[in-house]
Amino acid sequence: MKRTPRLFKTYASENIKDSRLRQTYRMATSNALEHRLEAIQDVPEWEDLRERAHRIKEEVINRLDYYLEQLERKVIANGGKVFWARDGKEASDYVLQVAHRIRAKTVVKSKSMTTEEIGLSQTLEEDGLEAVETDLGEYIIQLAKEMPSHITAPALHMTRQQIGELFQKKLGIGYTEVPEELCAFARKRLRQKFMAAELGISGVNFALADTGTVVIVENEGNARLSTTMPRVHIAVMGLEKVIPRFADLPVFLKLLPRSSTGQKQTSYVSFISSPRKPGELDGPEEFHLVLLDNGRSEILADPKMRESLFCIRCGACLNTCPIYQRVGGHSYGSVYSGPIGAVITPLFQGLNVAHDLPFASSLCGSCSNICPVKIDIHHQLLWLRQNAVQSGETPWQERLSMKLYLLGMKDDTLYRYGSRLLRGVLMLSGRLDQPLKIGGWSETRDLPALAPKTFKQLWREMERDERLSN
Repeated sequence: MKRTPRLFKTYASENIKDSRLRQTYRMATSNALEHRLEAIQDVPEWEDLRERAHRIKEEVINRLDYYLEQLERKVIANGGKVFWARDGKEASDYVLQVAHRIRAKTVVKSKSMTTEEIGLSQTLEEDGLEAVETDLGEYIIQLAKEMPSHITAPALHMTRQQIGELFQKKLGIGYTEVPEELCAFARKRLRQKFMAAELGISGVNFALADTGTVVIVENEGNARLSTTMPRVHIAVMGLEKVIPRFADLPVFLKLLPRSSTGQKQTSYVSFISSPRKPGELDGPEEFHLVLLDNGRSEILADPKMRESLFCIRCGACLNTCPIYQRVGGHSYGSVYSGPIGAVITPLFQGLNVAHDLPFASSLCGSCSNICPVKIDIHHQLLWLRQNAVQSGETPWQERLSMKLYLLGMKDDTLYRYGSRLLRGVLMLSGRLDQPLKIGGWSETRDLPALAPKTFKQLWREMERDERLSN
C-alpha cells in the first residue's frame, strides 16, 4: 500500500514499538554522526564554509530566474536540450516521449531523490519499460517495493539478514547475509542492465550556471555508468540545484560528503556538460536536462519558507534528529523524511495532507545546528505549525487543550488553583508519587511524577530559613 503523510501518527505508533527497527536506526545514525565529526575536524574553516554556502544559496534563490536562464543557454550552447516541467507529470511525460522516440526497452537510473519525488520509476514501469535502480540502496528498496527511508541511505532501515532474504526471494539466489557476497551479486546483475540499456536517467547534485555543467557525486560508479553507456542521458533536477559559478563548487564539495557520509570526498564526482563529441570514446549521443518545478515556485514566493530551497540533500539533519531516530523514515509517508522532510513535504503536498509532520519535532534545534548550508529548520517547523493551527488542520481537542494551557500559564490565579487541583486529584487516587499517565503520550515518553513540593513552596521555605538564620 502506498504510504501517505496523512497517516504519520499511525506509522510512528507502529514503528516506535519495533525495538529492532529503533536499534537499526540508532546504530546507523550514530555511526554517521561519528564519521561526520571526524571528517570536519580536518577542516578548521568549517563554519566559514557553512556561511559561504548559505550566502551562495541565498544569492541563487534571490535571482533564481536569472541563473536558471543562464544555465539553459549554456546547456543548449554545449549541445544539450532543456525541458521545463511544471510538475511531475510533465517531467515524466517528457521522459516517456524520449524513451518512445529512441524505442527504449531498458532504462537504468542512478540515485535521485527528485525522480523519487515524482514517482518516475513507477511511471516508466506502468508504460511497459524496464526501469532499473542501479544504486545498491535504491535497488534494494525497488525489489522490496518500498520508498526510501533516508535521503542518502535509502535502505538504512534494513538489516543484512533482511536483505539476504529479499535477494533470495526476489532474485532466486542462495541465502547469504555476507555484505561482500550480496554486493558482488548485485554488481554482476546490474552490469548486464548497463550493457542493455538504451536510456540512462540521473539526478543532479549541482548545476553550474556559468558553464552549463551538471555535477553528480556518488560512491558506487553506477551514476557514471548510467550517464555514459546508454545512447541517451536525461538528468532531472529541481530548480533549486543550480549554483552560480564553477568557482563556487569546491565549497559544496567539501560540505556535502562530510555532512552526508563522513567522507572527505566521494569516490566519484562526474562533470557532464554535453553529449558525446566527435572523437570521444564514451558518453551519450543525446543529453537532456529536465528542470522540475513541482511546487518550488510557490515555496520561492514565501519569504519565510524559501530558505528550505537551500537544501543540498545531505541527510545530516535526519541523523541528528531524535524523532527520526525513533520512528524511522517510513513513518513520514514521503520520500523526504526527517526534519527537512517535515518542512518540504507539507510545502510540496499541502498542509491538508501533511499537517502532522511539522509537529514531529522536539524543536531542539540540532537540525539547524548541523545543516551545512545553515537552514533555520526548526523555526520553519514553527511557522508551519502556526499555519496548521490557523488553517484548522489540527484536531479540535488539541486546539482546546492548548487554549486552556495558555490561559493557565498567563493567569497566576488559574495556574495556582489548577496546580492544587491536579495535586489533589493525584493524592486522592494514590498516584502523587508516580509518573503521570496521559493516553497517547506517555506510552512512548517519560512524564515524571510531580515534585513533592512546588517551586513556590520551596521559595517560601527558603525565605523563612533565611529570616530565622538572621
